Amino acid sequence: LTEDIAGRDVLIVEDIVDSGLTVQHLIKTLSKRKPKSIRVCALLSKPDRRKVGVEVQYVGFQIPNKYVVGYGLDYQQKYRNLPYLAVLDTVDDEGQGF
Repeated sequence: LTEDIAGRDVLIVEDIVDSGLTVQHLIKTLSKRKPKSIRVCALLSKPDRRKVGVEVQYVGFQIPNKYVVGYGLDYQQKYRNLPYLAVLDTVDDEGQGF
């Protein structure tokens, strides 16, 4: 990131916040650059999966601990191009979803 964010409002936009580790790292890294504020927006949020305490201020959908695919979210490079979000209910012994 080459943009100067000192004194500016920053919005981190995520597809999904699961463990919170990525968002926590981003907030920590960006905070060193002295922004006015940092907020997080996510299409999907899985609060039950959090390993760290991060706040997602803007949430499209709060979802349970299920594997979600579609709209760019994939499972082993599959289902990424689905024109909708779906829950992958079953995974076989080889890790294949069906």
